[in-house]
Amino acid sequence: MAIVVRIDVELAKRKMSVGEFAERVGLTPANVAVLKNGRAKAVRFSTLEAMCRVLNCQPGDLLEFVPDEEEAS
Repeated sequence: MAIVVRIDVELAKRKMSVGEFAERVGLTPANVAVLKNGRAKAVRFSTLEAMCRVLNCQPGDLLEFVPDEEEAS
């Protein structure tokens, strides 16, 4: 997968639990887990905006493009 989700890194920096984050963003903890584990197929801009607002960060702090090995060569 070329897009890596870094929510766990940002949560750890802020010592924020998944439960607190989910509540403040307006998601279920299960949906946060789907995002954290990279199983989400899409993210609404409104959700991304809420996550950035809660974590006081930029979208690039939460999402990173990492080329697949075959693309890198």
